[in-house]
Amino acid sequence: MVKKLLHTRYRVKDLEKTVSFYRDVLGLKELRRQKSGRGSQLVFLKAPGSEEEIEICKFDESGPVVVGPDLTHLAFEVDDLDKFAKEAEAKGYPLSDGPHCIGGGKIAFIDAPEGYEIELIERSR
Repeated sequence: MVKKLLHTRYRVKDLEKTVSFYRDVLGLKELRRQKSGRGSQLVFLKAPGSEEEIEICKFDESGPVVVGPDLTHLAFEVDDLDKFAKEAEAKGYPLSDGPHCIGGGKIAFIDAPEGYEIELIERSR
């Protein structure tokens, strides 16, 4: 039986640009880098207050990375969505959708490098 979720993997073409986005724009902590048995370059990151990790994988032998629209996304809680949006835009990453008010809180989306979508949630206080 499954005990808990450990990590989610996203394959990318530009490893450093993607890791920089997760680290410098979203504020995730880079935990480790390693090479898999088949030769994939792997970087593991984690959001503050979370147990689950995100694995960013570069493996050119798998062919091009194709991210379909509305295929998948990661969702992160933020304290202040408006402040986050201003800081992210200053770093070259404007919101792609929102913010939208929902039940006293707000949600918005931002596109990570290579088209992966990130949902941002500010919960009502």
